[in-house]
Amino acid sequence: MKKYLLLTTGGTIASTAGEQGLAPEAAPPALLRAVSDLSAYYEIDCRNILNLDSSNIQAEEWQLIAAEVYKALPRCDGIVVTHGTDTMAYTASMLTYMLQNLQKPVVLTGSQLPISAPLSDAQANLAAAFAAAEAGLSGISVAFHQKIIRGCRAVKVRTMGLDAFASVNAPVRAEVFATGLEIYDKAPPPSGETRLAERICNDVFLLKLIPGTNPAVFDMLAAMPYRGVILEAFGAGGLHFIRRDLSEKIHALVERGIAVVVCSQCLYDASDFSIYEVGRKILDAGAIPAGDMTTEAAVTKLMWALGQTESLADVQEIFSRNFAGEINLPESLHEDL
Repeated sequence: MKKYLLLTTGGTIASTAGEQGLAPEAAPPALLRAVSDLSAYYEIDCRNILNLDSSNIQAEEWQLIAAEVYKALPRCDGIVVTHGTDTMAYTASMLTYMLQNLQKPVVLTGSQLPISAPLSDAQANLAAAFAAAEAGLSGISVAFHQKIIRGCRAVKVRTMGLDAFASVNAPVRAEVFATGLEIYDKAPPPSGETRLAERICNDVFLLKLIPGTNPAVFDMLAAMPYRGVILEAFGAGGLHFIRRDLSEKIHALVERGIAVVVCSQCLYDASDFSIYEVGRKILDAGAIPAGDMTTEAAVTKLMWALGQTESLADVQEIFSRNFAGEINLPESLHEDL
C-alpha cells in the first residue's frame, strides 16, 4: 500500500459555521472521517500546518507549505494539500516554481462546501486528489470536480459552482470517470534532483488597464517600494498612447529597474504584442511578455524570479523559460531548455 501525506491548511473544506460566518477548524471530525474512509486504499498520515481562510495565505505561507512538502518528499509516495479555493491557483503556481524538478505528485484540493455539509463536494475532490497521487502524476496539480489540472494552469472561474476551476491554455492532466481515472498526461517526471527554491519577493503589483487609465498611476508605483509590476493589457496586447501615453510610463519604470511583465486580460489564448502598433510600443518600452500564462502563474513567477535575482536581464531570461508547463514557448526556444 502506497504511503501519502495529507497536509491541511484550512479553507472551506475544513470550515464550520460560526457567529461571523464560515471559519476553518484545525481538524473537523468530518474531514478525519473522510481520511479514515480513504485509509482503506492508502496509508495516509495527516498533519495540520495552517488553519486559514485562503484569502489570508500569502508569501510567508507559501514558503511554509513548500518547505513542509520538500521535507516530507523522501518519506512518502506523494502529498495531498487541502486548501481554500480563493487563492488555490496562486499557491499551486508558486509551488510549481519553488519546488524545482518535482518528481513526485503534489496535489492541491479543496471544496466549495464544507466537508460537513450534506451536499459537499469535498469527499469527491479528496478521492480524486489521492487517485492523481496514486497515478504518479509528478509535479503540482489541482484536483477539483473530477478534473486534474496542472497547478500553474489552474484558474478559479466560478464563485459558487462546483466546477470551480478551469485549465487555461492547456488540457487537463486527467479526468475521473465511472471506469476510473483517465490519464492524458503521459510525460515522464523531470530529470535532476528536486530542489527547494523558496526565496520570493512580495513587492509585486498587479494592474488591470481600463480605457483611459491615468498615467499618473505609474508614477505612484514608481514611488512605492515595488520591484515588479504585472500589467493586464487589452486583447492580444495593447494599451492606449493617444492623449494618455502609458508606454512612456512603462519605459520609465523599466529605467528605474522595475520589472514590468505584460499579459492579456483575456482568459484564453496567448498575447502577442508584435501584432499591433499599440502592442509593439509595450515591447519597445522594455516590458516582458507573458505569452499564454495565466495571471496567477505570471504574478507568482515574477515574485519568484525577483527572489532569485536583482537583474532585469535575468528576470527576462527566467520568463523565457518553461519550468513546468506554465507557458507554451515557440519551438525555437524549446531546444534551448
